[in-house]
Amino acid sequence: MNAADTAWIIVATALVLFMTLPGLALFYGGLVRARNVLSVFMQCFGIACLMSILWLVAGYSIAFGDGNAYWGGLGKAFLSGVDEDTMAGNIPEVLFFAFQMTFAIITPALIVGAYVERIRFGFVMLFSALWMLICYAPVAHWIWGGGMLSGGEGALFAEGVNDFAGGIVVHQTAGIAALIVAAFLGGRRDKGKPPHNPGMVMIGAAMLWVGWFGFNGGSELAANGSAAMALTVTHLSAATASLTWILWERIRFGKTSLVGLVTGTIAGLASITPASGSVGPVEALIIGGIAGILCQELCSVVKNILNIDDTLDVFAVHGVGGMFGIIMLAVFGYADWTAQLGGLAVVGIWTIVTTTVIVLVAKAVFPIRVSEEDEHSGLDITSHGERAYDMTS
Repeated sequence: MNAADTAWIIVATALVLFMTLPGLALFYGGLVRARNVLSVFMQCFGIACLMSILWLVAGYSIAFGDGNAYWGGLGKAFLSGVDEDTMAGNIPEVLFFAFQMTFAIITPALIVGAYVERIRFGFVMLFSALWMLICYAPVAHWIWGGGMLSGGEGALFAEGVNDFAGGIVVHQTAGIAALIVAAFLGGRRDKGKPPHNPGMVMIGAAMLWVGWFGFNGGSELAANGSAAMALTVTHLSAATASLTWILWERIRFGKTSLVGLVTGTIAGLASITPASGSVGPVEALIIGGIAGILCQELCSVVKNILNIDDTLDVFAVHGVGGMFGIIMLAVFGYADWTAQLGGLAVVGIWTIVTTTVIVLVAKAVFPIRVSEEDEHSGLDITSHGERAYDMTS
């Protein structure tokens, strides 16, 4: 065991959990109407709890077990054969389990942004559970667990897909799934209300930015110069995308917004994620600079051309950002074009098929959408019996 590496991954694990709780919850919560903010908190927190248990039960084994090229099997279910002395490289395997668990938490939590303000909580929990086990965990195995997209003998592509911290595994899968769930749900009945608390959005985005240092820097699984570079390029991409987003806003609309500034931050972070283990600072500026404009334009495409109410732009920001970063690795010569594009295609098809089936199964158990009256009154009071802001107290 390397004590420095172990200490850093312990910190990185806490930072990645910090991204979901409270970062993502506050970011998404501030973007919805006041009558729905607690429902967003509830969904993020509930997903975090349920994914943690399911990762122990089977998710970790499916992703990182010693199965075959397609899935890891159930040999490590309930951490069978793993104790405090078992090693994964030069860190304890139980720590690697915990670090990867935080990725399994945030990936289905990202999808929350597509369906807020109109979905039933029971459906959210069942869908997220099935999706993490059936869609996310096998993809993690294919790319990170020595599976069919990781290169080498028997793999689909000899070079293997270069996805350092989750452009495909996290952001593409979550983005595509978000689009599919939003399409099944249909649009909100009242889309005209602005975010109820842009300040909360900024605070959540700031927490995500800080937590992303663990997400990308921790993915090196070592306390070394490569981890430091991953952290540095992550920061530079986020800063650049923030500025290009509001510059494009200024050109298009004549004003710059706080919500736009911090949404650009997330676009830059998602885009650099797969490339953060390979690129240098100048390449990070290029990735972030393009992402701030590209992801903003895709927000309009999804809502106005596809006519899908992906409420908080999960596909345009996370899905497109992650896929863009995967492609830029090939552009800069750090990955094989065939492997990168092939990986995007294979995982894209898998995500579309599995997510569609999971939605249909979950719909058969829990109705997917709340009633029109409940949607008008807000999910906080109708689904959870609480209000975020009691103006009479």
